[in-house]
Amino acid sequence: MYEIQRMVRFRSLARIARNSWIFTIRLFRHFSSPARPGWRVFLASNSGVAISGLLISCSGSIKPFQGVAEPALPPANDASWTQLVALRQDNWFHLLDNGPKAIDWRLRTIDSATQSIDLQSFLLGDDPLSEELIHRLLLAADRGVRVRILMDDSFLQKRDAAVHAIDSHPNIAFRVYNPYKRRGGGSAVRLLLNLGDFSRVDHRMHNKLLVVDNRAALIGGRNLAGEYFGHDPTMNFRDLEVLTGGSHVRSLSKAFDIYWNDHWAIPASDLPGASRPGPSLASYRTKLGRDSSLLRPESSALRLRAWSGICQSAVSGKPTLLVDRPPEKNPALASEAPVQVAHDLRRLIDAAKFEVILISAYFIPTQELEAAVERAESRGVQIKILTNSLRSNNHTAAHASYRRHLMRLVHHGADLHELRAYGKDRSRHMKGAAANRSLALHAKALIIDRDKAFVGSCNLDARSLRINTEVGLLIESPQLNRRLRDAVELDFHPRNAWHVQKQFDGSLRWVGDEQTLKVPPAVSGMQRLEDWIFTLLPIEGEM
Repeated sequence: MYEIQRMVRFRSLARIARNSWIFTIRLFRHFSSPARPGWRVFLASNSGVAISGLLISCSGSIKPFQGVAEPALPPANDASWTQLVALRQDNWFHLLDNGPKAIDWRLRTIDSATQSIDLQSFLLGDDPLSEELIHRLLLAADRGVRVRILMDDSFLQKRDAAVHAIDSHPNIAFRVYNPYKRRGGGSAVRLLLNLGDFSRVDHRMHNKLLVVDNRAALIGGRNLAGEYFGHDPTMNFRDLEVLTGGSHVRSLSKAFDIYWNDHWAIPASDLPGASRPGPSLASYRTKLGRDSSLLRPESSALRLRAWSGICQSAVSGKPTLLVDRPPEKNPALASEAPVQVAHDLRRLIDAAKFEVILISAYFIPTQELEAAVERAESRGVQIKILTNSLRSNNHTAAHASYRRHLMRLVHHGADLHELRAYGKDRSRHMKGAAANRSLALHAKALIIDRDKAFVGSCNLDARSLRINTEVGLLIESPQLNRRLRDAVELDFHPRNAWHVQKQFDGSLRWVGDEQTLKVPPAVSGMQRLEDWIFTLLPIEGEM
């Protein structure tokens, strides 16, 4: 589900033409998923010449939006919020470790809105859970709440009709970040149609943030689809986010405003083809799927009781918002690269005294990050890492780039663990029994010493650290640090993760609770072959 942001970045049409064989393999990278036939990877490697002419012909670009800045509304003073503020006047944090509980709290937070909802996300799914979220947003708008939705364009293909229908509500404004100009077809076709503008559209907004009434917020790694909340019938993600309240929520609103008012946040009404007639809002609402297993609308008394309970159990902390600046002029310019979060995370590692726990779905360290990790190890800091195994990774190409760093990481002393797709305790991240459903890691978190924790949208890979924009919270709180440690402790257990260990002869072993492997755990030999093929390609800087 990440193929759009994993494409090769080119600086000019001439360079695209010269390197079209690399681009084509990257274009069909999603065929390397275990769920798809492996032979298509080989077809991709021979397709470059055929599309070179298309690469040059698809020139042109969408124009940045020039509009009046629109600020967030001030904190709401509804009686319920006033009672909660009286209960907790500090900055408080509650870790949402369990997917089903996380979607309940997301819906409850939306249902609690009396004045404003600001929603920013990378991906909006097309499943009953996603549609229930949209339904609740529409209900909030019906009762007069101002709703602003900002979505990245990576996975909105074939969704323009829905975007325009939602945007037609008088209390909803829908904007699309850095949109594709040519909007037809699926993801692969749309990429081909926009290759002349690829250096711009390669830059994506990966931020995930929800702010309600400027009183409460959700921030973390979850996209808006069923698999991020444990509701998918085949494969789900182990993810993390934080529910928070207090005066610092205003800084999160300001961060949302920076992106909402950015020139590359294009109103739905300004998207190419917006003038074409589409389904009415009423027609769209009748087609929304509903998930009866999700939290149903509650009375105000029940909601207030739930909020009071969460506030009382939440922990205090000192928050620092880490957020990338969106490009001011052109996302294609290297000088506009969003690297602020990357610098902040490296500084955290450099300041660590005795331990850093790194949790990242895709762990492909840049030279700067790798150097920071090695500096920490050289001064005696323990580095512990959890990332995806080949089998649990939903992108074989990403694993191939990570694989290049394996030996160096272990050699320098990193305690490295890889998630098991069929770990024995995976059902704790899913709705209902695990059955034959697999699990993949999607969480992005750092645990520093005993008093700091970072939870956000940033993977520890080149794309998150250099190309995409990201956001997260650094929270100085021994209590939250402890809760996050407790939450991930079982993920590192051999029941649920392979422990990568170096042997006396220099080889690696993947050690589980009942089995030890000499090769990376994989679905099949074909997946290992695909993994090896991708290690031959010069694509790591884009992963």
